[in-house]
Amino acid sequence: MEKLVFIVDDNETNLAAGAAALEDEYKVHTMTSAKKMFDLMELFNEIPDLILLDVEMPEMNGLNAIVELKKREKWQYIPVVFLTGWADEGLKFDAEGLGADAVIGKPFDPAALLECVRKYIEV
Repeated sequence: MEKLVFIVDDNETNLAAGAAALEDEYKVHTMTSAKKMFDLMELFNEIPDLILLDVEMPEMNGLNAIVELKKREKWQYIPVVFLTGWADEGLKFDAEGLGADAVIGKPFDPAALLECVRKYIEV
């Protein structure tokens, strides 16, 4: 069965670049907000094998989204990798404390993104 990756970012360029980097090996769903991610998971029972989550987004940022995600027993096991333009050590510490598996800086290298996803998803 093909593994599913969600990419959640309010920037269309980042969504397109992430999808291009991963779509040869994974099924990829892109969405522009954490609300859309939760709607897809709740209403359509689409559960990803990994979530690439932007930190800075309107409505609900990535830090708040991971808190909501980890509260729910049926979703708390999903690996989350943060994508951010300000990947500093403080954010990495905060993100890991909230349950994130990794932090990748933007703009990201497509090969590095694919390698990171492979680390958390067995094809």
